[in-house]
Amino acid sequence: MKANVPNRKDAYELLKKYNKDEGHIKHGLAVEAVMIHFAKLFNEEDIEKWGIVGLVHDLDYEIYPDEHCKKTREILMEENWPEDYIRAIESHGWKICSDVEPLETMEKVLYTIDELTGLIIATALVRPSKSLLDLKVKSVKKKWKDKSFAAGVNREVVANGAEMLGMDLNKVIEETIKAMQGIAEEIGLKGSIDKKH
Repeated sequence: MKANVPNRKDAYELLKKYNKDEGHIKHGLAVEAVMIHFAKLFNEEDIEKWGIVGLVHDLDYEIYPDEHCKKTREILMEENWPEDYIRAIESHGWKICSDVEPLETMEKVLYTIDELTGLIIATALVRPSKSLLDLKVKSVKKKWKDKSFAAGVNREVVANGAEMLGMDLNKVIEETIKAMQGIAEEIGLKGSIDKKH
């Protein structure tokens, strides 16, 4: 049976079917935006595919946290999604909850930026402006060094991912911030940048 190539609308509906927590949905939207941004950066042709993979990458996490990545495979196989979409999503949990290694550029980007979006959001939220719009790389790097800050963020994964991509970590952070700034309002991080810092 030929796989169904999902469109963005179907992917978003699926995300909302399995995720009721607004934070999880916003995380999906943030990762989608970053994936689209990197797809353009790498001159990829199928930009929507990159976005969809980012949008649903944590599909199973809210309901099946102990089977993260594995349950997504089951769900997406039932939905008849193409194998390359499923594999890419599984690979973001490499060495954490999955033994699927990121090999394609799309997989490596997802693996790298997933945790990073969390650190960027946490950094924005402790700023006076509570905004992504005035966030700089140096602020994120400062929080990166403070291991007690956003302790759940696996910095090693981000650093390894940047290495896999052959990109400087600062450049990865810069491009991720840039992508997230584009949807700051949508994910509730426009804040008030008129406040003095």
